[in-house]
Amino acid sequence: MEMEMAEIPVTPITPTDNNGPLSSEAQPNKRGRKKSIVWDHFTVETVGDGCIRACCNQCKKSFAYITGSKLAGTSHLKRHIASGMCQVSHQRNQRTPDSKTDNATDEPKKRYRTKTGFANIPFNQERCNHELAKMIIMHEYPLHIVEHPGFIDFVKTLQPQFNMVSFNTIQGDCVSMYLKEKQNLFNFISEIPGRISLTLDFQISNQTVGYVFLTGQFIDTEWNLHRCLLNVVMVHSLDSENALQQAVVSCLSDWHLENRLFTLTLDQSLFTLTLDQSSNENIDGSLRALFSVRNPYMFHGQLLVGNCFARVICLLAQEALWTVGETVKKIRESVKFVKTSDTHEETFYNLREQLKVPSMKEIFMDDQTKWNTTYDMLVAACELKQVFLCLETSIPDYKLAPSMDDWKQVETLCSYLNLFFDAISILTAPMYPTANAFYHEVSKVQLELTHAVMSTDPFISNLTKPLKEKFDRYWSDCFLVLAIAVVMDPRFKMKLIEFSFSRIYGDEAGMWIKVVDDGIHELYHEYISQALPQPENFVEERKENIISEVNGGINPKTEPLEEGYFQEAPPEEAYLQEARHEEAYLQEGPPKEEVSHNEVAHQEVADQQTHHQEVTPQEIPSQDALISVGDGLSDFEVYLSEVGGSQQMKLELDQYLEESLLPRIQDFDILGWWKLNKTKYPTLSRMASDILSIPFSVVGPESVFDCQRKMMDNYRSSLLPVTLEALICAKDWLQYGASLSPNAAVKMEF
Repeated sequence: MEMEMAEIPVTPITPTDNNGPLSSEAQPNKRGRKKSIVWDHFTVETVGDGCIRACCNQCKKSFAYITGSKLAGTSHLKRHIASGMCQVSHQRNQRTPDSKTDNATDEPKKRYRTKTGFANIPFNQERCNHELAKMIIMHEYPLHIVEHPGFIDFVKTLQPQFNMVSFNTIQGDCVSMYLKEKQNLFNFISEIPGRISLTLDFQISNQTVGYVFLTGQFIDTEWNLHRCLLNVVMVHSLDSENALQQAVVSCLSDWHLENRLFTLTLDQSLFTLTLDQSSNENIDGSLRALFSVRNPYMFHGQLLVGNCFARVICLLAQEALWTVGETVKKIRESVKFVKTSDTHEETFYNLREQLKVPSMKEIFMDDQTKWNTTYDMLVAACELKQVFLCLETSIPDYKLAPSMDDWKQVETLCSYLNLFFDAISILTAPMYPTANAFYHEVSKVQLELTHAVMSTDPFISNLTKPLKEKFDRYWSDCFLVLAIAVVMDPRFKMKLIEFSFSRIYGDEAGMWIKVVDDGIHELYHEYISQALPQPENFVEERKENIISEVNGGINPKTEPLEEGYFQEAPPEEAYLQEARHEEAYLQEGPPKEEVSHNEVAHQEVADQQTHHQEVTPQEIPSQDALISVGDGLSDFEVYLSEVGGSQQMKLELDQYLEESLLPRIQDFDILGWWKLNKTKYPTLSRMASDILSIPFSVVGPESVFDCQRKMMDNYRSSLLPVTLEALICAKDWLQYGASLSPNAAVKMEF
């Protein structure tokens, strides 16, 4: 409230912004108390007992400030100056609008604390170029963005000092960043103790040029699993017999991995769709031949995983959806009918409330390029089928309602899609799973499909029969590698193989269990042979020394497998041939010219059995009436030495398999367990490290459910191969994490 100034002597006091009462007596200065800026324009005066007013220095009007114990504050005083209510100040500002010399006419300004830190950072053109290159790599922006007028204006607005780089400069910066990250990764891979497995994925451009994506997977010295893109190799055509072989050779040479390749995983479904059978077989044979040369010891170079698990499951899901295609189309059109009209959607959900349907799922239209969205759409629709069945009564135009038989078929379909969805979900986790995790999912699908084809329900048997035929090919190709991987899990070992094979194979389970047992022992013996020096006269040395883990007892010369085993014959038939060969071998004995380590192991078992038979008390010829001498324990020490010696000769693998299983817990750290037990199992732990890093899928988590293959877009296919590889690989490495060795020297050759 404004009042005219009273003619009373002024007693100056010290004003503040605090709301506490003031007195006319001098107040002591308190640290931290700040004077308001309004007091540059006002003077306080005492007009009575306990009444203090503020007088404007320009217009001489007075305003309430303190009355008794109440403090009016300074907000109304600021408004008097800032809003132009002071006539004298307003007139002066109009006469001299640009004058800044008279502080009395200036509007009160807020006081800001000076911000320190950013203001003192000097502009760095080189750092800005680096961040710009990183942005282009991480977000896949085109290199020509540096020539776009809108981007140039935007950057100039942010930082006028920045000199926009040219296309060639930013291309060079991106390649330099790629080279630095590549050198860091190269140094890291060169220090891993074990082998590396590769996956091959493919993309095709509109010009039918092929691009091979080679990804490496390995376990480091700290038993951490790593998966990173190594190369992107352009090939003139994917249907060329030698194209993939050349890409693999190029990758191995580039990263110095010629003698460290363990397994090779690719996706043969691409060739099945684009090539004839003979071309597909030629490509497969070409890769197997290369693998035999690059990796001659590991199963005689036959560790080639020919199918991607994610793509196989995707093909099964697409086959199942195609089988019930007409019914799926009805539900898709029904969902579209509801979702494309606000009125229809409101009616649908009102009807759901009236029917008191317990499901709270929302219907949505699927993305037909990802089969999991179709599965989710069908699940939501099935839970709301009562609403769809009654929707025609509320909306006469709705003529798409599926019948009850249609809904039953979709519910059955969803049960198998759920099986596939659960199996493939292990690939959607943030961390790529170790190889032992795949056997559970693959064997479960195999078992369920085997049971389904024998169903008495004709719809189920007709639905699953083609799925079973497709999955049988994958199972026969990969079951041995999958089984060996799960044996490396101390929670399961061979027990899970025995249990699951008995359910899958029935009466023939014993034969297939033997295939797995022989395979893992063969692989283990090869690891022993690699760790031992090769003697000059191995045959003579073997005659003097029976198989032991001390001298290896294994012929370092790797001979070809028997005809039909892991080669031309189908995998399951090859395994059966090998099993029959082993049985015939046990009956007829080994050839005298050469003895393989598997045959040596079987002969040792036979010799031990013969030895035990010879020393059976009932068969020992004796001229005495009693066989016991003295207290009957005279030969006990000899027996103990024999038993103790055989236990020392026991292989690490056999010792591991004979030990009791660990408790089955959900979050078991298998790599951590092997890290703790690598001293106990020095050879077996090296084998476990390589096996557990085997990849069974070639796609990343974002592409697990894709029904269509990725195409190389026109912009990227127009880039130089060196630039394209730099952009794609550098993005993978930057997403993978910070540089593994920030101070590593950059390998500038390209």
